[in-house]
Amino acid sequence: MLRSMTAFGRCETACDWGALSWEVRSVNHRYLETSLRLPEELRALEARVRERVGQRVRRGKVECALRLRQTTSSVAELQIDERLARSVVKACHSLESFMMNAARLSPIEVLRWPGVVVDPEQDLQPLQEAALQALDEVLDDFVASREREGEQIKQMLQSRCDIIEALVAKQREHVPLAFERWKEKLLARLADIDGDADSGRLEQEMVIVAQKMDVEEELDRLQAHLGEMRRVLELDEPVGRRLDFLMQEFNRESNTLGSKSNDAETTQRAIDLKVLIEQMREQIQNLE
Repeated sequence: MLRSMTAFGRCETACDWGALSWEVRSVNHRYLETSLRLPEELRALEARVRERVGQRVRRGKVECALRLRQTTSSVAELQIDERLARSVVKACHSLESFMMNAARLSPIEVLRWPGVVVDPEQDLQPLQEAALQALDEVLDDFVASREREGEQIKQMLQSRCDIIEALVAKQREHVPLAFERWKEKLLARLADIDGDADSGRLEQEMVIVAQKMDVEEELDRLQAHLGEMRRVLELDEPVGRRLDFLMQEFNRESNTLGSKSNDAETTQRAIDLKVLIEQMREQIQNLE
């Protein structure tokens, strides 16, 4: 199934610590580039988050943001190293004895001293598991969003393929008619010229012009590219790069068709082809 590279997913869940909220969004990118924003308590999960995103997403610039809103009950009470705090206060009082107009020492300043507030030992395993479980849920929503948009792009590409196929069929019918019209014009001009034309030289020139106007090879290649594109659209894997390459091939054949054109109708079809191919290429840039 085709997947777009632009999508958004959000998931919020409750745990013993409070509320976990994931937001995942992505835009077009040549490769997979994952950027993370994690709360301090969950920075150890960075490698595992990147691994899980990489298992579900192949291309795109993906931004993953996790927010943790702790409840009052989950916030641990401050533990103070009283021995260190007393030492800090004592040292400050000693300094005050030979300082002029020393500012009074506030309790907040003592608490800011490194080591005065003791970080309590906390078991982060349940919080990490809850965050990873929420990540799986948001990735499910995120990938589903990519697939829905990818399905819309697929329908658009299929409709453009049908139009291109119709143009190719019309051009096949038009090629012999275009040559006959050119031949009639040439003979009419020769008839206006006094004197007899060299029939051998005339036939030779007609053969040369017919070869220059022959676009059967280009039409056959366009038809083959259409078949390949329809096949690729049904693959259950990332196909954005492959389709992008096909668009280059489509462009090459349409350019050759335009360069061989000897009448306005063929020129217009070549222009129509290029417009359709450009529309397809712009949408393919969004595919994974």
